[in-house]
Amino acid sequence: MRSKDKISYFYDGDVGSVYFGPNHPMKPHRLCMTHHLVLAYGLHSKMEVYRPHKAYPVELAQFHSADYVEFLNRITPETQNLFPSEMARYNLGEDCPVFDNLFEFCQIYAGGTIDAARRLNNKLCDIAINWAGGLHHAKKCAASGFCYINDLVLGILELLKYHPRVLYIDIDVHHGDGVEEAFYFTDRVMTVSFHKYGDKFFPGTGDMKGKEMEDSIP
Repeated sequence: MRSKDKISYFYDGDVGSVYFGPNHPMKPHRLCMTHHLVLAYGLHSKMEVYRPHKAYPVELAQFHSADYVEFLNRITPETQNLFPSEMARYNLGEDCPVFDNLFEFCQIYAGGTIDAARRLNNKLCDIAINWAGGLHHAKKCAASGFCYINDLVLGILELLKYHPRVLYIDIDVHHGDGVEEAFYFTDRVMTVSFHKYGDKFFPGTGDMKGKEMEDSIP
């Protein structure tokens, strides 16, 4: 990293206050722990720190279906049992539970990625960081793999407003299937994913040839 690089860092403490439930491996509180390390090491003094805006439903609907966004906005732990068909349709349940402040959680992490992309587009920074983002499994009309809103797709859509092509690099133990699927039929986005594959490992896509991804797209 060059010493002259201008870095924008996005963080909202509320993103770490949500609770997916007992025994669920997703622990947003780790985002708060990461931020505390940033402060402890004085890294914040070398960056511009911003609180992201909460993405509006219309912004989320740039990729996701309006009915799915609307359902995420109104569903609560108390009312989820009233909508069994919608819960199944949108893949909400054990892996992607409904919890208090679910929609606000989505708005915060998605807003951070959208804001980051906009600052990059306007040349206000060289590097943009949103540790809360990266929920790469979410699909256009459904949640998947602990992911509800695909902030990465929304960020790429912002970048495409200013750039003819985008290279997306995903480094994770799981295949970034949601992002790959979103841009599978365009040559403006190249997705590169480094992940574990085989032995029925989630999400079951991401082999070298990509045939199973093509078969899975509606």
